[in-house]
Amino acid sequence: MIKDIKGLHHITSMASDARQNNTFFTDTLGLRRVKKTVNFDDPNVYHLYYGDEAGTPGTVMTYFPFPDVMRGRSGVGEVSETQFAVPKGSLSFWQDRMTSKGADNVRADTLFGAKSLRFNGPDGEGFALIEAGDDARKAWTGAGIADSVAIRGFSGAKFRLHETGATAELLGFMGYQRAETEGNVTRFVMPGGNGADTIDLEALPQTPYARQGAGSVHHIAFAVENRAKQLEVRKFLMDTGYQVTPVIDRDYFWAIYFRTPGGVLFEIATNEPGFDRDEDTAHLGEVLKLPARYEPYRDQIEAGLTPLAA
Repeated sequence: MIKDIKGLHHITSMASDARQNNTFFTDTLGLRRVKKTVNFDDPNVYHLYYGDEAGTPGTVMTYFPFPDVMRGRSGVGEVSETQFAVPKGSLSFWQDRMTSKGADNVRADTLFGAKSLRFNGPDGEGFALIEAGDDARKAWTGAGIADSVAIRGFSGAKFRLHETGATAELLGFMGYQRAETEGNVTRFVMPGGNGADTIDLEALPQTPYARQGAGSVHHIAFAVENRAKQLEVRKFLMDTGYQVTPVIDRDYFWAIYFRTPGGVLFEIATNEPGFDRDEDTAHLGEVLKLPARYEPYRDQIEAGLTPLAA
């Protein structure tokens, strides 16, 4: 069993409009934009990162906003819901805020005994705010949302799958423990994790496969402390039969990727070096940062990107 995974690192999705995406996360949800860069494989598209003050692993939602991309179709074989932790007693604030900001499909719910507020993002993506009474992570309050109600980071994520057995086995191999089942949803928990500790597997054997597009999760990343631990995890996965990419330098972390039995793309990302490697923490996400290979084309790249609000 792998013993080096600490919970989630980040979740990366696709969007149709960069400005709309930026406003939703920095204003409606009150997260901090901690990095403004480009898709390393397509520098004509932003890669935007939102999280807490420093972009701590376990708090970071990231997006590729492809202009006017077709909206995705929900189904199985995908991460269907990104779940954020908020303090107990804060959901009435968030329900009022979501309603006033025009969020879609806002509804109260309960899962595994915790009160939650579910809603859809600008491209139809599924989100939930889940009350957590013991989350000591420090919230970002730069958007004017009080610390008493502000988002702490991820609590976890939900997958929709035809069949959950193979993914459950993989999660167990990665260090997760089966916690409980409610209806057709089974929860797995990472003991001693970073706060972003739960994965819910929803079994939907008759549901069609998802089609990726705006609002779809592209991949979900799990955190390891450093490159040495990442290499150990890569060896474990390959020895088990998974086809894992070589290590890829993403400037702010190193990454490896592999496809899971249920179709979800997993990444293992390092906590090092972090988002302050090329910007002071006080000014994260303010200017466009480019990988070194794209720096000679900065003027051309910037001219093709839609300006964002502050």
